[in-house]
Amino acid sequence: MTSKTLAAPVTHLKDARRASMAAALASSLEWYDFFIYGTAAALVFNKTFFYTGDPVLSAINSFASVAVAFVARPFGGVVAGHFGDKIGRKPVLVAAIVLMACATFMIGLTPDTEIIWVAPAFLVLLRIAQGLALGAQWGGAMLLATEYAPENRRGFYGSFAQIGVPVGVLTGNLVFLLLSNAMDNETFLSWGWRVPFLLSILMLAVGLYIHKYLEETPSFRNAEKAMLNAPKQSSPVIQVIRNNGSTIIQAAGTFVVINAIFYSTIIASLQYADVVLGISTSQVLLPILAGAAVQVVLMPLSALASDIYGRVRVYTIGITLLGLWAFPMWWIFSQATPDNTLPIWISIVLASALISISYGPQAALFSEIFPAALRYSGASLGYQIATIVGGATPVIMVSLINGDSDNWWRFSAYIVALSIVALISVAMIHRNTTHSNRESV
Repeated sequence: MTSKTLAAPVTHLKDARRASMAAALASSLEWYDFFIYGTAAALVFNKTFFYTGDPVLSAINSFASVAVAFVARPFGGVVAGHFGDKIGRKPVLVAAIVLMACATFMIGLTPDTEIIWVAPAFLVLLRIAQGLALGAQWGGAMLLATEYAPENRRGFYGSFAQIGVPVGVLTGNLVFLLLSNAMDNETFLSWGWRVPFLLSILMLAVGLYIHKYLEETPSFRNAEKAMLNAPKQSSPVIQVIRNNGSTIIQAAGTFVVINAIFYSTIIASLQYADVVLGISTSQVLLPILAGAAVQVVLMPLSALASDIYGRVRVYTIGITLLGLWAFPMWWIFSQATPDNTLPIWISIVLASALISISYGPQAALFSEIFPAALRYSGASLGYQIATIVGGATPVIMVSLINGDSDNWWRFSAYIVALSIVALISVAMIHRNTTHSNRESV
């Protein structure tokens, strides 16, 4: 069901801009913290904490520790959804920021130990904490931006929560690139990798700013007033599963291919290039950075296009192009050599651009398909369920390719299958939205 009262009747542009900037900053720092673990897993942890002597098995073990956060994210979304729909968007977002900052900082303090299981177990626990924090954060940042936005610009303002993803990729990979080039490999593996994690403690200042200077969103205040006069209801999470369960599954379905391609480009491609193609990390990090820069520009533009031409139409175009690009992308990528990385640049930058088409308007799309009183719970669940597939992508890609560049087509076929799931899900959302609009006439 589409809500027609997403924002308050009168929304001040100054408040909307401030809220969207705060959402962008919070989102960027959370994603920075979340992504640097994936980069470290591809470059460091497979050679240190999870090293087995077999490069493929070491990569799988290391990427499995990345994936546990994606299993934790829906649980973070459930808890945050319950409290975000009960007590407000702002306090839950601040709590998520604090949890992420502390967990990431402690990863940087993970001790080197002779007891082989201690450090990996410590990393996995902290990675789970990161997953819980991110599961809680996305819904809060997204609603902070969209629920303050003018009705005819929800997509554009909502995209500021989305651009936190490429900004996080840019900053995280840039820090790793600078450090890996500034010191020898032995020093980097010994302690240099810890620096990006220790820097994350600075994001506590963002949580303090949001807590002190931002008011609760207009939509939540309106929903809160309505709840005061309504009969006592069960948990928002239970309500949204009971009343909007199919919408949650459809939302998750729309996102699976976007998430899978994204993590294959920013994490799995590093391992594939290094182990299978013999291409250095810095040669792959540069096109990843370029792709993220492209996304920062294109996401707001695609979101604005969705405000003008329709959310579902723009989203569908993006998913269709991702499916069509799956086979050419990984064939081209597999032609790269240490002396010719142009195929990697073409593959990653174009994939990043295509991701932007759908990911830009996603915040507004997910907001509009759930009622205001259950929006934090519903949108968070849909988003985070899909990320389980995304989190498993590096492991799936390593397993399917299995150290042989001629097996690139196996992973491409997997991506095409996910794109079909996404297209069916978007079509169902469009059908339900159209039916709901007819009923409301």
